[in-house]
Amino acid sequence: MMSQADNPHIAVIGSGGAAMAAALKAAENGARITLIERGTLGGTCVNIGCVPSKIMIRAAHIAHQRRHSPFDAGLSAQKPVVDRPALVAQQQARVAELRNAKYQSILQNNPAVSVLHGEARFVDANHLTVALNGGGEQTLHFDRAFIGTGARPSQPPIPGLADTPYLTSSSALVLESVPDRLVVIGAGFVALELAQAFARLGSQVTVLARSRLLSREDPAIGEAVEAAFQREGIEVLNQAQASRVDYGHGEFVLETSAGVLRADQLLVATGRTPNTGALNLEGIGVETRNGAVQVDKHLQTTVPGIYAAGDCTDQPEFVYVAAAGGNRAAINMTGGEAILDLSTMPAVMFADPQVATVGLSEREARLAGYDVDTRLLDLENVPRALVNFDTHGFIKMVAERASGRLLGVQAVTAEAGELIQTAVMAIRGRMT
Repeated sequence: MMSQADNPHIAVIGSGGAAMAAALKAAENGARITLIERGTLGGTCVNIGCVPSKIMIRAAHIAHQRRHSPFDAGLSAQKPVVDRPALVAQQQARVAELRNAKYQSILQNNPAVSVLHGEARFVDANHLTVALNGGGEQTLHFDRAFIGTGARPSQPPIPGLADTPYLTSSSALVLESVPDRLVVIGAGFVALELAQAFARLGSQVTVLARSRLLSREDPAIGEAVEAAFQREGIEVLNQAQASRVDYGHGEFVLETSAGVLRADQLLVATGRTPNTGALNLEGIGVETRNGAVQVDKHLQTTVPGIYAAGDCTDQPEFVYVAAAGGNRAAINMTGGEAILDLSTMPAVMFADPQVATVGLSEREARLAGYDVDTRLLDLENVPRALVNFDTHGFIKMVAERASGRLLGVQAVTAEAGELIQTAVMAIRGRMT
């Protein structure tokens, strides 16, 4: 089934969650791999995504609990002194440690994988060139190729924005000071996680939502998160857009539909753009949509033998989806047959309370033609929430009316990311 005497040469472009999973699985299945990385090894998750953001969120959570908790009547609370440079140093040391342990050392110790540092560009369906970071160029012949180039923060077309030193999620995570006033443009997972973290570390935060918070989710989720933000003094402006951004004398000035806003820092987190522009995909017939590589259920692009997964594709942008996609693609590149089934994919936002979903929302289930029965459990009715003195939030279940089969669960609770796994298994097992 495999070319070249069952030892195909596979070019893997990228070194993040999708690319690493693809490279390691393909090597395990007998392939020779050349992995090409133009920047830092390890991709988004370990360097500028999940790992540093969850460290920052955890530090902010602890800062918040030292300042406020449901037990302040009996436990003394005090405002913590935040040494932001020390927090960043601790965070980045752990990032470097994990990058080395989970990416660099694994690649170095795998004889089937060789690494080229440079930028790849397809010549045709079996050749690519690599502009090496150290100078010069190398041409590579491959039997199969895998595209795992990830995505970067998008820059929305707001007049004036490009001329200002605004923050992205990447730069915000290593910001050496906590700004007195922070404006966040965006209302998705990344924007809201970071908005709350900065607020808990001491910023006065205003969130600009083009429609409302988490507008793609069940409306009850955005309402619960907005209520949580209001309790913490985070201002949420719904149906609000910036029409112009200027910067001068250390201050951002935003003209918005809700009036003029002034801030010391501006965080723009309105989505991500696939890193596919330099690959010459159009030239070799790999179809993209808004830069996102289009793949089938086997992770193959529109060119046979060229596969892709992760944030550079049209798949949901989660590291576990990227890793699962890379793994399945590698099986398919080495003669097997695997598909990526995202029907029971959990999504988690690590705000407080956490937001976690799996399966269909009520609206999605109705649109899919189901006769739906729903149950909404307020946390006031959950003993665990009552003993924690924290009853904000809910768990919603969506089921098929006649059979009772579970179709989806949405939760806004403490540790929602843990409890959603039970729902994943129930839906996967077609349980009632």
